[in-house]
Amino acid sequence: MATRTDAPTRREQILKEAARLFAERGFHGVGVDEIGAAVGISGPGLYRHFAGKDAMLAELLVGISDSLLTGAKRRLAEADGVTGSDPGPGAVLDSLIEGHIDFALDDRPLITLHDRELDRLRDADRKLVRQLQRQYVELWVGVLREVYPAVPEPSARSAVHSVFGLLNSTPHLGRPGSLPGRAVTAALLHRMARGAFAAVGEG
Repeated sequence: MATRTDAPTRREQILKEAARLFAERGFHGVGVDEIGAAVGISGPGLYRHFAGKDAMLAELLVGISDSLLTGAKRRLAEADGVTGSDPGPGAVLDSLIEGHIDFALDDRPLITLHDRELDRLRDADRKLVRQLQRQYVELWVGVLREVYPAVPEPSARSAVHSVFGLLNSTPHLGRPGSLPGRAVTAALLHRMARGAFAAVGEG
């Protein structure tokens, strides 16, 4: 999602604007016509892409959970595929943190959307989101325990959830233009995440 460099499709444009509007005004505060206007098509024209707002919400929340898990697996695979050198578990953990920071800074409306609207999903979609999230957490737990082998699994899991809470606080940092700059903010978040993990691993 945040790492795409090619032009977004119309479907992706619709999802991006829907996420922004849902996050700003709530799911029930946004009409199909408004989403259509944001991307330059008629409200009814959206039904060529989605069955309705519920389908957009499901694709947004399931999609970001799947994207985070897929990205984390890719980062682990890339680390395993490095020839002639061993990046070490610390470097892998840094890579996972960087990937989540990219999401936290570039997809802030989705964090708000998840917090407010997850319960509006159908049971099957909500269960899928939770399943993907659990897999994502367990992947982090495995890497964290490689960095700090003495940390018990429950403590590692609690630490991962706590760091996610820290990184996912970006919607509360103010508008993007009010932040000290993306690189500075990303570096700060990274140091804070690493510090939190170190407090658990070395405490």
